[in-house]
Amino acid sequence: MKLIVQIPCYNEEACLAATLREIPRAIPGVDTIEILVVDDGSTDRTALVAREAGVRHLVRFRGHRGLAQAFMAGLDASLRAGADIIVNTDADNQYPGAEIPGLIRPIMEGEADMVVGDRMIDKLTRFSPLKRFLQRWGSWAVRRISGTAIPDCTSGFRAYNREAALRINIVSQFTYTLESIIQGGKKNLAIVHVPVRSNAETRESRLFSSMGEYVKRSLSTMVRIYAMYEAFKVFIIIGALPLAAGALLAARFLVLYAAGRGQGHLQSLIFAAVFIIIGFQVLLIGLVADIISSNRRLIEDTLYRLRKMELTAGPGNKP
Repeated sequence: MKLIVQIPCYNEEACLAATLREIPRAIPGVDTIEILVVDDGSTDRTALVAREAGVRHLVRFRGHRGLAQAFMAGLDASLRAGADIIVNTDADNQYPGAEIPGLIRPIMEGEADMVVGDRMIDKLTRFSPLKRFLQRWGSWAVRRISGTAIPDCTSGFRAYNREAALRINIVSQFTYTLESIIQGGKKNLAIVHVPVRSNAETRESRLFSSMGEYVKRSLSTMVRIYAMYEAFKVFIIIGALPLAAGALLAARFLVLYAAGRGQGHLQSLIFAAVFIIIGFQVLLIGLVADIISSNRRLIEDTLYRLRKMELTAGPGNKP
């Protein structure tokens, strides 16, 4: 059993060494523990700090690509390095390394494909009331969309088995936290959560410049990913609105026409026709989007099989 702890980093020279020191070097049931650092175009000594600490795997980007791409690069490199379990943690030492054995336990016991560390946000005094409210609301929305029961969907402290890591394909340019849960739920992965402690905050978040920006980008991510997997449902909801409006206007005109007052209300019939045409067009777009969504699932399945073949084929061996 091989565990790789991956750490996406962007200018984490000040915090990385402490994070690396806390990662356990031995866990019962795990044969090998290795660390992988993804340097997302840092301009400080992040990569050098990792090397000085004896990090075996180092992935470096020439430019800053963002957390989502750094996370995916870490998954890919960890799989290529032969990881059976991959733990993702933050470089700012927010999550104690001592919590890793508890985080991976559901995977080792065969109960889960993916585990999310629950920081128990309601008890985090460093979070403002507004931030706690937004976190609760956002996690509720993700639970509804994904069909999971994860209470802390923005937690970056995660564990994946090899199967789950092979199936995750992050397309967002913002963050992986919400999208990976929604994808996992839609792909019927077994996702559970475990309570974890968190260390004191060492710095402000670099993922967003303001709470408003975070809410806006998180909402757009949730809507886009949900529409990607449930396209027809989304377009049915959108198309039902003009169809309902058109039906009401048409019914109004028919009632007035039956009462002998239809001549003065032809505009209702015109607007009814316009709304009904718009509604049907939206439904047709929904059908096309649903076909595209089905093709995407086929492409993802093909990508999964290709990645699995590639990773199981050693030098000189056939897949």
